Amino acid sequence: MPSTDASARGVTPGSSSSAFAPSALDVVRALNAHTRRLGLPGPAALIGDWADVDAVIAPSIELVAGCAPPANPDRFWFGALSFPVRVDESPLPEVVGGLVDGVLLLSDGEWLWRSVTGAPQPDWVRQARQTVAHSEPWQTDWATPSRDAHLDAVEHCLDAIRAGEVYQACVCTQFRGQLTGNALDFFADIAATTAPAKSAWLSGEWGSIASFSPESFLNRRGTHVTSSPIKGTVPAATDPAVLSASSKDIAENVMIVDLVRNDLGRVARIGSVTVPDLLTVVGAPGVWHLVSTVAAELNADVGHDALLDATFPPASVTGTPKIRAMELLADWEGDARGVYCGAIGVAGPDGLLDLNVAIRTVAITPSNNLTLGVGGGITIDSSPSAEWQECLDKAASIVDFSA
Repeated sequence: MPSTDASARGVTPGSSSSAFAPSALDVVRALNAHTRRLGLPGPAALIGDWADVDAVIAPSIELVAGCAPPANPDRFWFGALSFPVRVDESPLPEVVGGLVDGVLLLSDGEWLWRSVTGAPQPDWVRQARQTVAHSEPWQTDWATPSRDAHLDAVEHCLDAIRAGEVYQACVCTQFRGQLTGNALDFFADIAATTAPAKSAWLSGEWGSIASFSPESFLNRRGTHVTSSPIKGTVPAATDPAVLSASSKDIAENVMIVDLVRNDLGRVARIGSVTVPDLLTVVGAPGVWHLVSTVAAELNADVGHDALLDATFPPASVTGTPKIRAMELLADWEGDARGVYCGAIGVAGPDGLLDLNVAIRTVAITPSNNLTLGVGGGITIDSSPSAEWQECLDKAASIVDFSA
């Protein structure tokens, strides 16, 4: 995130030591209450490891269908891109987004105000940060997807691998549910408890998106970009050394690293694609993951649109080769993925782009219908029953959560 000077902070330096030090989720709740009272669109929030700070919040933003990230934005874009297969069957729009001039940033416990126009923090935003909006009770009722249907899809994938059509593919299934209560409270309570690396909240007349993702898709500053695919998972109760020693999980991760290298290489400067981190075990809610990082340098004329054309959808949730894997997945999976396996995040001035991979992500319709996709990478060594269990493990931090 571009630097913010003291004159634009909207807080007095050192004021974070006051008696009331709201968390990012406290602020999102308070902003939501204030925007409702003022008749404004609600907030959008990115909480966790985003844009070199701990939270990026648009206090009020109208998120509409079809607003994709600009190639070279001079304002802040917040939004989501859905997985581009069978999008006409998705419960939410394929693309949602919106643009704002000013954002709140949480950095090292201090709230800052960043405006591209130099405008001061609005008084109502400052007031909202100093108030408390309490969570209301909510509950969810989830239906577990068909185990047999997922096992069949994994078997189809294994047949395709044996036939040489793909080397690996990410086969997914979908939980469906119903929310009773407020969608923002649902998001905030789960995010507060599980503390995902890259959580996100977006909402509009079209519905809401509550993302609890551990994975970074594209993290760009100027001409430098990284992508950190996750491949390889075991339950949190398992010794993480088991994951480090798993030939299946290692192969799964390395194949996707090669795919990310290929994707970034389409727009990177020749010779600039590197792998600064390979096969690191990282904890996430309910599981351990294998994570690698691929980095590249882009030419200055490569806009966000060209970068996304080369890399979207994320490699870790498709397969190798990517195009053929996506064709096959459309036949194997019973439901459209929608925003699940797409990307959510922010774009802004000075070449800022930070997108998660929209896994552990719940799509919420205006009538509070819920969908939660889960899945895993299939290689020739995959066990269909183990892949089903991995889906349950990944979903557990959300579907088993109670307010």
